Amino acid sequence: MAAGAKALETFVRDGMTIGLGSGSTSHAFVRALGERVRNGLTVTGVPTSTPTRDLARSLGIALLDIDEVDTLDITFDGADEVDPRGDMIKGGGGCHLWEKIVASASKRMVALIDPSKRVATLGRFPVPVEVVTFGWKQTSRHLLTLFAELGYGAPAIGLRGGAAKPFVTDSGHYILDCRLEQIADAARLAARLSQIPGVVEHGLFIGVATELSVGHPDGTAEIMAVPRRSARRL
Repeated sequence: MAAGAKALETFVRDGMTIGLGSGSTSHAFVRALGERVRNGLTVTGVPTSTPTRDLARSLGIALLDIDEVDTLDITFDGADEVDPRGDMIKGGGGCHLWEKIVASASKRMVALIDPSKRVATLGRFPVPVEVVTFGWKQTSRHLLTLFAELGYGAPAIGLRGGAAKPFVTDSGHYILDCRLEQIADAARLAARLSQIPGVVEHGLFIGVATELSVGHPDGTAEIMAVPRRSARRL
């Protein structure tokens, strides 16, 4: 993918500790990184999911667990939506808890996207909310109460995978996908979601990205800085 290749060329240097994102876009970056490693680059990766860990190992990329590092130099990861402030919705692959922990430990975070991921307002992509399995229906009711209070009406909330065979994250939790359509104040919603009992983490990444690497269908890509007022607000 052009976004990953551009980010790799622009940011990665010998000796770095790098957060490795999850999902197809991030895995394309990991494969490109693995090729560079085979050609002599020395880096250490910190994976954000078990599939990313397994892929990186198969490519010969040295890995550390997040608890074995104090600070990462940079993290590269995809996004499901990005607004003009650089705020994002992530978690389409169900890895946003680990992704946010790794990104928050990094000096920089580069979102690898294509132009279709750029939106004027977040919300068309469902907001994933990771919840503990105990009392998840009660947590869903609390979410509905919050959404009504904030003016979102009664949006559909779906248990990812369905009740018969729910999707379970790497941390052993469920995900509730919340279809809000248009988020008026993403920072406010993010803060309120974090206050609900049973919510482990949500997919609103507010002020996490420091740069965007935008890949285009013609194979070109560009690096875009995120507005400073948004950067690194967790």
